[in-house]
Amino acid sequence: MKDAEAIAFARAALRAWDAPAQRPRLIKNRENAVFEVRGPGGARAALRLHRPGYQSAGAVRSELVWTQLLAREGMALPRPLPTAEGHLCVEVPEAGRLASMVGWVDGHQLGEGGAPLGGSPADQSRLFHALGRELGRLHRLSDSLALPAGFTRPRLDAEGLLGDAPLWGRFWENPALSEAESAQLISLRAMLRDAVATASALPGGFGLIHADALRENVFVSGDALCLIDFDDGAFGPRLYELGVAMSQNWELANARELAAALCSGYREEMPLSADAEALLPAFTLLRCLASCGWVIGRYPPEAPETADYAARACRAAEAFAGGDFFGAGA
Repeated sequence: MKDAEAIAFARAALRAWDAPAQRPRLIKNRENAVFEVRGPGGARAALRLHRPGYQSAGAVRSELVWTQLLAREGMALPRPLPTAEGHLCVEVPEAGRLASMVGWVDGHQLGEGGAPLGGSPADQSRLFHALGRELGRLHRLSDSLALPAGFTRPRLDAEGLLGDAPLWGRFWENPALSEAESAQLISLRAMLRDAVATASALPGGFGLIHADALRENVFVSGDALCLIDFDDGAFGPRLYELGVAMSQNWELANARELAAALCSGYREEMPLSADAEALLPAFTLLRCLASCGWVIGRYPPEAPETADYAARACRAAEAFAGGDFFGAGA
């Protein structure tokens, strides 16, 4: 969807919220088209036009119900803003897309993938401890919610991550992989299935997860952290959540310290044994593999991004085989 077209569709969507007349500011046009707008009453908000075919209408509504319930429990996150008629999302006929609106979150991103992580090593460890605690709180609160009948989100279980048709794509078929590299990634599937089964069977080890706690989706304001963009939320192993958070950081010189801080913070809210923590490299690798599949079809085969995700997956596989995963970047 072209940017000008997206802005026109956003204007059409805003009518459902009785929002002030305005020109929406396009922030992102990738999985979803996201805009900064003025919502009901003139407050800043984020309007999303959801990509067709990614999440069903029921899954989008369930995401919004989930975050609405979490907000009522006191969790800081983008709070869903119902339309003038009380709906959490609406169809935009002109666009053939669902639209939803959430409250604006102040602060700045924890960082960006591929860029140096800001702050001193001590600052970074402090933030990763806080991130672990926030993810643990998300899991603890999610387990306490009374979800409504019909609630539906994808399952990032062994089949969803490693089956013959993973939700994020057949990562071993990334066109930038050589035949030998593809075979290497295929060979990991059975072992990683065992890791998923082990982690999922742990107390509190499987349930609703954000599933996309990358640097870009963690907002920092002073000492407080806030998760944004629950679009990829799913039922999955809780350790996958921590693996996602480490997937952009495992090659840093202080990766071991960041992983320890993340797990220490998580342990303040949810159980996490030393044996479970030892599985974190496997789940960090899992996210690298998932991203290697995600890029297929989203970028041309010859695009740099296609090769970059494939190369990272191969580096992660080699580091994992070497047995000192979080020391690989030191």
